[in-house]
Amino acid sequence: MRPTTSYIVWTSQRTGSTLLCKTLELTGIAGKPNELLNVGEPFDLFKMYEVDTPEALQRKLWELGTTPNGVFGLKLGVHEPHHTRMLDHFRPLPECPPDPRSRAAIWECAFPNLKHISLLRRNKVRLAVSWWKAIKSEEWHRKTGEPPQPGDMRDAYHFPALHNLFLQASFREAAVQEFFTEGGIVPLTIVHEDFIADYYGTVKRVIDFLGISSAEPWQIAPPFYEKLADEVSEEWVQRFSDECQKKFIGG
Repeated sequence: MRPTTSYIVWTSQRTGSTLLCKTLELTGIAGKPNELLNVGEPFDLFKMYEVDTPEALQRKLWELGTTPNGVFGLKLGVHEPHHTRMLDHFRPLPECPPDPRSRAAIWECAFPNLKHISLLRRNKVRLAVSWWKAIKSEEWHRKTGEPPQPGDMRDAYHFPALHNLFLQASFREAAVQEFFTEGGIVPLTIVHEDFIADYYGTVKRVIDFLGISSAEPWQIAPPFYEKLADEVSEEWVQRFSDECQKKFIGG
């Protein structure tokens, strides 16, 4: 089924994107915004979805990401060469203009009536801490009601890793913003901290932004995932901030 409305949630690691996208999917009217283009090496979407043409890939993605009311959702990040490889799969679509100057034009050809949502995190220190903690614990998400994983993470603190992830988060956010500027896109911008503070209001903003109306009853489900930040997270945030300050002033 060809979607009547499409949207992409542009984000990076540890911004609350999984929680937001799961909540939107659970409404039953806002598409199924999953990481459908998240492919390992070798990067080949045709092989992953067992299709052999851009048109067949497009139809397969529509099938996977669209709710019965015709709304398609997708979650993406911008980092290279991953982004360019994704676009290369859709460039041959007949709807795409030859040699499009804007990467946004390719996405708009692939997904009809496309809208854009930018999800970012204001506090990059906390983002880096969350990212590194998830890498070391291998606990990226925890469903509501599930107990924490056993083990003490305090010894896993590593300044160089946190510093690298802090920079990566900044670079990835900058890449998304550059994509918006290049395409003349004014997205709906959602900030992680505000989303957590106003969970239901934020989801309602997204539904309104997408212009979704439904004759069938729908509701916003309670958060599907637990907050993972804990005392160890707070210790790492303070320690990393202190060490950055010392290095900055030469202490």
